[in-house]
Order: sequence, then C-alpha cells, then structure tokens
Amino acid sequence: MNLDALGTVYGTLLNFRGEVQAWAPKMNEAPYKAPPRKPVLYIKPANTWSNDGATIPVPARAPQVEVGATIAMIMKAPNQVGGWRLMNDLSLPHASLFRPPVKFKCLDGFLGIGDTLLADAPGVDPSTFVLEVRINGELKQTVRFSELVRDARQLLADVSEFMTLRPGDALMLGCDLGRPLAKVGDRIEISAPDFGTLTNSLVAEGTA
Repeated sequence: MNLDALGTVYGTLLNFRGEVQAWAPKMNEAPYKAPPRKPVLYIKPANTWSNDGATIPVPARAPQVEVGATIAMIMKAPNQVGGWRLMNDLSLPHASLFRPPVKFKCLDGFLGIGDTLLADAPGVDPSTFVLEVRINGELKQTVRFSELVRDARQLLADVSEFMTLRPGDALMLGCDLGRPLAKVGDRIEISAPDFGTLTNSLVAEGTA
C-alpha cells in the first residue's frame, strides 16, 4: 500500500480475554494498582511501518521477536471506519505490562502492513475475523477476534470518548496471547479470508 496515505497508527493492549487473564495478578500492583477502565493505547510511529513483502531488520541484541498478528480499522472520516487491514505488530519479547513500550515496539520496520483493504459494510462482522500465522510455512497461531474484551465497534466507541481518530488513522484491535517467536532468516505470513496474506521476512540489521 501507499504508506503516505496512513495517518497515526495506534495499537491496543489488553483487549483479548486471555491476555487480561494472564496479566490480572499484576494489574493491582504499583504504579496503577487497579485494572484499566479505558482502552490502553500506544503508537507505532512512521519509522516502524513496512509494506507487504518488505524485509524487516532485527538488531543483533534481539535473538527473537514476537509476532503480533492483528487487524486494524482504518478511518475514512473522524471516528468512522472505512475498512480493515492486516497488520503484524512486531515487538521485542518482554515481561512488562506498563507503558510506554517504545523500546520494545517502536524499532525501525516493526509494523508489517497488508496491501488489502477490506471495505467496511453492513455485512462485515469483525468478531468473525480469524487470522492464521505461519513461520516458514508452518502454522504457529490462530487468532480469533470473537475473543476480544471490547469488540471492534465498542473499542472505537470507547476510544472516541477521549480522542478523535482522523481520516487515514489506524486502530489495531489487539494481539492475543501465544504470539509466536521468529528470528533472522524467518518468513512470516499472516492470512485471513478476504484479506489475502501479509508477508514479511526478518533480516539482520544492516543488511535490509
């Protein structure tokens, strides 16, 4: 896709039920001392964006990266969904619940963006979306968006209470637990019906 057409890309934490259950014991610890009541967002800035088919550089300090298969809603008007797009929200493995996750998630190239935009329409039900993640052709994860804490429409409504998403902005629905790990030399494929396949390969930093 033409990455110049993108606005701001937002990720969402803690929006899969399994993820919330896994982190529940930590949510009552300092500094927050309670589960979040609103969506927890972060930004994937433009330095992270990679087209479908692009190679993604991995720094030498990171022997593995987490594959974050997800779908993003793309705005066509303020807080109005125009379509849906595959994304691969890569991050360095970490065991931190707390923001900001910049040093884990905002490395150069660490967001694969699919070419296909599935137009929003009355018959499109995001809760039926199912992603398959393959590494070097082997199925590693299946992501079912029926398992969201806030479904796509509710997530957008809740985010719209405190901020405006403008045309071209993207809001990812979240990444489930069980994110597979990949390393330099691996080929990552994320696919779903009506979305085609988002493919990126990992290379050593300095060779991309």
